[in-house]
Order: sequence, then C-alpha cells, then structure tokens
Amino acid sequence: MALNMQPVYVLASGGSRAMEQLDTITNNIANANTAGFKRVLMEEMSQKIPQNGGDSANLFVFARFKDSPVILEQGSLRFTQNGFDFAIEGEGFFVVENGAGEELLTRNGHFFLNAEGYLVDDGGNYVLDEDSKRISLDGDKEISVGSDGRIFQNGVYITKLKTLNYESVYAAGEGYYRPRGAAKESNGRILQGYLESSNVNVVKEMSDMIVAQRRFEIYGNLIRSLDALEQKSNEIGKA
Repeated sequence: MALNMQPVYVLASGGSRAMEQLDTITNNIANANTAGFKRVLMEEMSQKIPQNGGDSANLFVFARFKDSPVILEQGSLRFTQNGFDFAIEGEGFFVVENGAGEELLTRNGHFFLNAEGYLVDDGGNYVLDEDSKRISLDGDKEISVGSDGRIFQNGVYITKLKTLNYESVYAAGEGYYRPRGAAKESNGRILQGYLESSNVNVVKEMSDMIVAQRRFEIYGNLIRSLDALEQKSNEIGKA
C-alpha cells in the first residue's frame, strides 16, 4: 500500500515554517542589545493543494511563507554623553553608504570619525548628508547637532544629516534596512548624546521560541506517526 504523500507535504511545510520562525526569533534575541535594531516577525499564509474542482477528500491546506515585516516601534532612548552618538525620536532613518556605494537605512546612530575625518558608523559605512555626500569633520573642533539634523562645529554650520522615512522597510542584515514602498516625510527629531535601544522584548521572544519549538516537535511527531501507520497498513495488507 503506497503512502499518500500529501499529508507528509503538509506536515513538512508546517515544520519548515516553524524552523524559519525559530531562526527569526533567534536573530531578534541576538540583536536585543544592538542599538536601533528593529525586531522582525515571520508571517505565514495558507494555501490549498491541489485545486481539484471541489474534491474535499483531497483538499489539503499547508503553511507557506508570506512576509517578514520589520516592526518600527520606537525603542527606548539611552543617554550616553558621547557627542558622536545620535538617536532619532520619532520616525525616520539615518542614511549610510556601504563599501559597494549602496545607500542603506539604519537607526543605529553610534558614529565616529575615521582616520580620514569622515563620519562613519560601527561598520565603517559613511554617514551621508542631505545631498547624499559623505560628511567630513574636524576632529579638533567641538561638534553640535540640532534637532533638525544640522551639524555645527565651533558654531559654524557644516551640513545636515540625511534622514529618510518610508511606509515600510525590510531587513538587509546587521541592523541595516532597505526601503519598501513610497517615501514619506520624516518627523523624527535628532537627539545628540543618545542612542536608541532595540525594540526587542527578550521575555516575549523567549516565550515565542518555546511555542515555535513545540510546534516543530509536533509536526515531527505527526510525520513519524504517519510512517508508523503506513507500516501497520502494509503489515495488514500482507496478512
């Protein structure tokens, strides 16, 4: 007696989604102490197989990946007293340029001057001004930044930090994001000497991890039960 594989596909699909959920939660927990990190969710959808004209005996519903939305909820603000630390209170992202010349979004405003005098982030990416140019500063002069992002040194205006806002973003890895959807006005206020903490609730993430682990175990147990049932059916068929 041949094993009907459709139930196995359904259970395997659910198990695969549970593993993806575990990976997402693990990444959130790993970045709980990363400044400006935004937690990610994993959304699923259901799909019927096959579309067979209403034969209810063969209509199976299985889980499919849908999306990984980034939750843009504001993290708490931490005072650091570091003149090169910046946080955005409200909506918006800082814009940096990576080694490939690509612009990325970030909420991690832990910046410093590199050996060439350019303002860079922890990853060595260049922080950009409103004209998408790299920001060059004099390390011997005092820096002050207004709530609108304008940068001054010894009272002289230098340039303005570039901040952008979008309807939504998606994770690009290591605390960076890429835009999704249309751009919209940024109402964020720049705070100098502050960093934004991640918006990850570790207790909730640990709770979700336990649920995802149990879910994965259930799918695995059901697949093993199906296999055992198939073996019993074969034995009965031979009797």
